[in-house]
Amino acid sequence: MTRLSWPRRATAVLAAAALGVSGLTACSSEPEAADGTYTWWDPYPQHDASSAWAKRVNACGEQAGVTINRTAYDTTALTNQALLAGQEGNAPDVILLDNPAVSTLADAGMLTAMSDFGLDTARFDKNLLAAGELDGKAYGIPIGANTLALFYNKRILDGAGVDPASIKDWASLNAALQKVKTSGKKAITFSAIGTEEGSFQFLPWFWGAGAQLTQLDSPQAVEALQLWTSWVRDGIAPNSVISNSQNTTWEEFLTGEFAFAENGTWQIDSAAKADFPTGIIQIPAKSGGTAPTPTGGEFITVPVQKDTGRYDTTKKLLECMTTPEGLVETGTTFAYYIPSTADGQQAILAKNPSLKPWVDAVRSAKGRTSDNLGTDYPKISEAMWTAVQKALSGAATPAAALSAAQSQAKSATNG
Repeated sequence: MTRLSWPRRATAVLAAAALGVSGLTACSSEPEAADGTYTWWDPYPQHDASSAWAKRVNACGEQAGVTINRTAYDTTALTNQALLAGQEGNAPDVILLDNPAVSTLADAGMLTAMSDFGLDTARFDKNLLAAGELDGKAYGIPIGANTLALFYNKRILDGAGVDPASIKDWASLNAALQKVKTSGKKAITFSAIGTEEGSFQFLPWFWGAGAQLTQLDSPQAVEALQLWTSWVRDGIAPNSVISNSQNTTWEEFLTGEFAFAENGTWQIDSAAKADFPTGIIQIPAKSGGTAPTPTGGEFITVPVQKDTGRYDTTKKLLECMTTPEGLVETGTTFAYYIPSTADGQQAILAKNPSLKPWVDAVRSAKGRTSDNLGTDYPKISEAMWTAVQKALSGAATPAAALSAAQSQAKSATNG
């Protein structure tokens, strides 16, 4: 693949940096590397030096016989710092990147392919690994994954006579939502905001209809947007979805007024503490089965180093972090990560069997940059969320909005 010039790389990386589906804050000063010190950057400033996460990272350093100098940035700042470090030839040894940014940095020539690095990726779930692949090469390994499902309020469903197990496809979901509305309760809420979060939440319905990101105006894509539009038009979903972030959607659900909310693995603990009994079901595909949901989560990546002799120790760090036990520890530390290997998933289910629906969801999930979309994904996503906004606001029909989106995406990706 043709490498980008540095000005174009900056644009691409900044686009990727905007892809995070949750916001983090704060950062610490940039570290300096020494022979016995390995630099580690991650997007977890909420986990300080005394945290279980920091201790875990340091323990892997000790196991590899080196000291870890860890720096935590928020997601956007991290990717921007990675760009600068790559320009200056002073990249850290390890960076944990939000998965959509991996292919962008790889395309910029900043990351080492795992095969070149000598790390076997065969044990990682292919659907999760694909989010960090470009042109057939893996440029990172997932430390875990989160994804979406439908949370439900059991009290409301019981009152409306809805059995969540009966929801198998769009028809049965629509029937359940109508029962809830007829009972006088609010049916469903989700995030359709004009950002990556809106695309993230629309993708299960888009993919579940059989649509592909390379053809935003396909009949299947139109069906998916018609579904959402009909919910808002008919009062099944509130008008607030147009401006809802995933956090505000969750706040709506926690009021106890909504039967369903589309949200992610990261709300497991919050759901358990709700003032009403909750459960989850997989997001159904149009004609039945589970819809592919987008993966969230970070990849461990290895920036290109001038001193390739450092890679042997870096490999030890990656292997330490991704043993079955290590993946479970990550999942436990963050309370919303599902391990990215079959062994890790079995191990976390042995500790917490209630996570099985989420393990199932992750196993059927799909990376946003999969299908070798790479640096094209942010442009396609922006066109898609713009179409969703137009349709839900009534500014355009779903078909017209997606037709314009396809033209926008085609122009942006061919430019």
